[in-house]
Parts: sequence; C-alpha cells; structure tokens
Amino acid sequence: MDAADLRIFEAVARLGGMNRAAAELHTVQSNVTARIRLLEDELKTPLFERSSRGVALTDAGRRLLPYAVRVRHLLEDARRAVEDGGAPAGPLTIGSLESTAALRLSPLLSTYVAQYPEVDLVLRTGTTLELIQDVLEHRVEGAFVCGPVDHPELEAEVVVREELAILTAPAVASVDELLTRGDLKIVVLRAGCSYRQRLEDILVKRGVAGARLLEFGTLEAIVACVAAGLGVTLLPKALIGPVWRDGRVAIHELPAADALVDTLFIRRRDAYVSSALAAFLHCVRQAAP
Repeated sequence: MDAADLRIFEAVARLGGMNRAAAELHTVQSNVTARIRLLEDELKTPLFERSSRGVALTDAGRRLLPYAVRVRHLLEDARRAVEDGGAPAGPLTIGSLESTAALRLSPLLSTYVAQYPEVDLVLRTGTTLELIQDVLEHRVEGAFVCGPVDHPELEAEVVVREELAILTAPAVASVDELLTRGDLKIVVLRAGCSYRQRLEDILVKRGVAGARLLEFGTLEAIVACVAAGLGVTLLPKALIGPVWRDGRVAIHELPAADALVDTLFIRRRDAYVSSALAAFLHCVRQAAP
C-alpha cells in the first residue's frame, strides 16, 4: 500500500464510482478497478461493495477512508509548499459569517487585495457550523466564526468582540412587551447560525420556549422582515448605522453576559500556511482593534 493507492481509493470513495474517479485522476476506469482490487488483495478484505448503481464503502473501507483523506491533503500541502516561493500569490479561499463580512471585512479585504495583487482571493459566507466544517474539510483555508470554538484540530484567535442586541420593529418600545405575546416569532438564518442559537437561549432564560421560527437566507431579508414587524432577531449592534440606517429597526440592548461575543479566525492546526494566508493573517492582526 502506498500513497498512490490511497489517492485512488479516496477518489473512488468520495465520488462514488470507478468511472468518476478515473475521470478526475485522468486515467482509464480499468486502471482504477485493477488498483482497487490489488489494494483489497493486499489488505485481505473488500473495501467496496459493487452494484449497478456504483460502489459503497464496506466497514473496512470506512475505517481506511480517514487515513486516505489525510494522505491526500498532506500531498496537496507538500505540493503547495514546494510551489510557494515566499511571495503571496495564487488562490486563497476564506470563509466568513455574513455579519462579519458586512461589518468588518471591506476595509481589510481592500487593503489585502491592494498589497497582494497576485493573490486570487475568494470569500465564502455561511453559518458558524458550516464554516467550521469547511475548515475541517479543507474547503477554506480559514474562516471568521462566532466563538467559542473548541476543537482539537482547529486553531482559533480572537479578532474582535461584538456586542449583540435584539432588533425589533421601530414601534416596539421594549422586548418585554413582546415576550408576553403568544405569537412571538424569531427571524433567523438557517440552522447552524450561532446568533440564532444564542437568541433561543436568551428567550428560554426569560421563560419563552418554542418561539416560532422564520428562516431566511440573507441578513438583508432578516432585517427587512424585522423592520416590517414580522418578528425579532439577534445581530451585532454595530451593523445599525454603518450597514443599515438608524431607525430602520429598534435596538434593544442586553446584559453583557448575553450581549458580548468573540469573533474568531479559525484554521486547521495541521494544514500548510501558505504565504498568501500568512500575509492575510498579518493584515487581520493589524486591523484588530
């Protein structure tokens, strides 16, 4: 068993078929099939169950897969390290919460792009849960997420501390008057949003459980619905003014224990830090308040 065998095995497992793996690896299907059979003979156990619909991992294959994935990423990092001449260049994919992108990243990204024009920067947005998974699975090199994050494979550093607030329609004088209503709705992003989870926790502490959810795909849609009186949400207070005009929604401040939250930049501990990422981290640290 060598790295080439594991690379072929991982491609077949990820893509679900010998033909698809052959296309990705720029070889023929018969070669992929033969190499998989040789690997199974060497390990003395089947790694795939074959059917007319493709292949599925056996129990032994599932146990082998994490090691094959690690080998693939290690080889990719080795290639990137050799190709990295020290000057920031090439692709760099970063993830971010939508709120962080809207509130904090424009000046940072402008500075970075101006200083390092040879870097092909891509920004992807998502929820904290989605972004953590993206980092773990090497889909992004790092991401801005809502803390705390405690994962043995991730390194996290605090970028900024945000103050969260409950946002309602302008006519709402206090949150307490809403809590007494039986039709309270919270307007949130999809599951995995850390602000959504914190808002639900805050309401439970105030005796409100099972509030109805209105899910939307963007922050703009959420704020528009809150402004129209359809429900309440929880977002960084600093968004009001710089991103959305004052008076569009009412801001209801919270105790520090509920309001303060750290925005973190996370990355894999074991992943190669390219010159492009190192330069980006330097810009992040310089921009930190």
